[in-house]
Amino acid sequence: MLVADEFFLVAHNDIRGKARLHPAATGLGLAGGLLGELVLYGHIMVVDGDLSVVDRRPPADALAHTVLDQLVGEAQHRSVRTWLSFLAQSATTSVGERLSRAGVLRRRESRRLLRTTVGYVPVDPNAAAWPTTRLRVLLERSDPPPTLADAVLLGLIAAAGLDREVLWSTGPRAQHRLTSLVAALPAPLKELVAHTEAAVGAAVLRGGP
Repeated sequence: MLVADEFFLVAHNDIRGKARLHPAATGLGLAGGLLGELVLYGHIMVVDGDLSVVDRRPPADALAHTVLDQLVGEAQHRSVRTWLSFLAQSATTSVGERLSRAGVLRRRESRRLLRTTVGYVPVDPNAAAWPTTRLRVLLERSDPPPTLADAVLLGLIAAAGLDREVLWSTGPRAQHRLTSLVAALPAPLKELVAHTEAAVGAAVLRGGP
């Protein structure tokens, strides 16, 4: 499962699919996940607040391909914060649809006051809860060792204010391990996490994306 997919599942209730965060924080965390996937794939770099495309070859994942095409098509816009804000507007739907296509979530439409809203409900609550459980175990034990994608995911979870979900019922070792893993991220990914955290803080303060 990709970084943004696991972030989505941690950020939503594993039974009803209700968001655990302010919508702006959810969107920005997911946007960070989508950009993080492209950094991990070797398609983009993040340096000094700007991102640049270094490999235009299409990723295997359709959503990652779409995001990369957007970055290439709007190459004049390089600010990480700009792209986080832009991608955040549709990230919840985009990642929700990706998980729906994978059979992890079920798309649900509801009408309220002449308006249709779309939500995503877990097909299997145990599968939806697994990312949170997996990360909790990862932080409490030395084996299995975390992957780079795990460290990015944990960084984005902390940046969005979701760390309480993975740290619930854990001891001080887990908090220390989380902090250490994020601190050890390669510079482009560490910078992406920092920009995501700053964007989330600013958005929540003003009450919008």
